[in-house]
Amino acid sequence: ARGQEQDKIRALENGADDYLTKPFSLGELLARIKVALRHVQRLKDNGESCYEVNGLKVDFAARRITMGGDEIHLTPTEYKLLTVLVKNAGKVVTHSQLLREVWGKYSAEHNTYLRIHTQHLREKLKDDALNPHFIITEPGIGYRFMLAS
Repeated sequence: ARGQEQDKIRALENGADDYLTKPFSLGELLARIKVALRHVQRLKDNGESCYEVNGLKVDFAARRITMGGDEIHLTPTEYKLLTVLVKNAGKVVTHSQLLREVWGKYSAEHNTYLRIHTQHLREKLKDDALNPHFIITEPGIGYRFMLAS
């Protein structure tokens, strides 16, 4: 029911991919859904099935993480956190983005979850927060995953 320009801008800046104001037609809604599905398919088609950096290999198709050939066992939450970071490698992913993508849209107040799971993930990857090889902390903002060279 919010149609003001500022509402639209705020929603898009907070992670919305699109914004539809009321009233809208069913045809417009279906067309926007089809566009979103095309974008997802294009990402799947263009997406790499593996990501490798510093001996770490993330195989998205097999849902398998290895370090120097040895498999690393992650919890579902750790895996989801890692894949969000890896898919955005080289870019800063904000705390709120990570919370939203890993725990859902109503988890913004659970920053502690993010810190704890990131710490566990670093331990399993043998990544030192002070001298990182994979997960770089951007203080007060979020995290950045090391870009493959």
